[in-house]
Amino acid sequence: MSTPLPGTLTLGSFVLPNRLFVAPMAGVTDRPFRVLCKKLGAGYAVSEMVTSRKDLWNSLKTSRRANHEGEPAPISVQIAGTDAAMMAEAAAYNIDRGAQIIDINMGCPAKKVCNKWAGSALMQDEPLALQIVEAVVAACAPRGVPVTLKMRTGWCQAEKNAVALARAAESAGIAMVTVHGRTREQGYSGRAEYDTIAAVKAALRIPVVANGDIDSPRKAREVLAATGADAIMVGRAAQGRPWIFAEIAHFLATGEELPAPRIADAKRWLVEHLHDHYALYGELTGMRSARKHIGWAVRALPGGEDFRRRMNALERCEDQVRALTDWLDALADAHERLPYLPVADDAANDEQHQDEDQERRLTA
Repeated sequence: MSTPLPGTLTLGSFVLPNRLFVAPMAGVTDRPFRVLCKKLGAGYAVSEMVTSRKDLWNSLKTSRRANHEGEPAPISVQIAGTDAAMMAEAAAYNIDRGAQIIDINMGCPAKKVCNKWAGSALMQDEPLALQIVEAVVAACAPRGVPVTLKMRTGWCQAEKNAVALARAAESAGIAMVTVHGRTREQGYSGRAEYDTIAAVKAALRIPVVANGDIDSPRKAREVLAATGADAIMVGRAAQGRPWIFAEIAHFLATGEELPAPRIADAKRWLVEHLHDHYALYGELTGMRSARKHIGWAVRALPGGEDFRRRMNALERCEDQVRALTDWLDALADAHERLPYLPVADDAANDEQHQDEDQERRLTA
């Protein structure tokens, strides 16, 4: 189903097949999810953030995030922290474990990250942010590994410094910048704005990626036109709908919208993803963490909420697979293709917050 766009993008020694990227999301963009998105049209995917704290590298959570077995190149790993030397060491650690691109996190708005002055909190301290960039680039450059940066528009409405920080990062050797069109203060509330992304694009020579509220092929085209960005990054809209990348690619290339996937195809992709997910996490954690992926996939389908509640009571991986298969087979008796229903934005955001809470419980 992958449909490369006419324009590829070069990042270091890699030529990306298209300009449609998967955003790094904690508790979501693990290796099985990245593999699925790449299979269904994404040209590039960034991992969940990996901490720069060395004392946590041997934890089960970090070891899973550093597992890239079977993942198509290029493998991009996002690192987070507040100490330049530690971030440089974290970059080397992940390169030794297969990372081919290192991404610096200056975009995460989560309180547990920002309270430690990591993530988007670094945008409040431009000298420290630049020290981190310089240290990570110095650690990666001798090994031929490009370094990218993901940021927000600023800390708050009164402190939008994305252009200044992006310029400094480019001068320090950053190969690509992604900008989420919100401040840290906004979190995921309100609407993303794209004027700041357009200003960053106009100020830099390196590729700039637009991120925020891209949830349809038409919105993707609008954002590209509004920002002039070199690529777009999709986050929450890919949850439960990983084929959105193929849909966007087709629309940008032809101006025509693809029909919804056939239920038989969606079932095959989702079941393959579940088995890959269970293989990484094991029976108990895999069963629990798979619930959110299944829930995202069915929430916009007729009867999806009722099915999700029933499925959440199941306690074995094989029962989850059987239940999902049977439910989709029954849906296919009435529809050839996925019959989407409208989903309110607030409900989707509430579910995102619930899943973040679940991620903390499962991996603390």
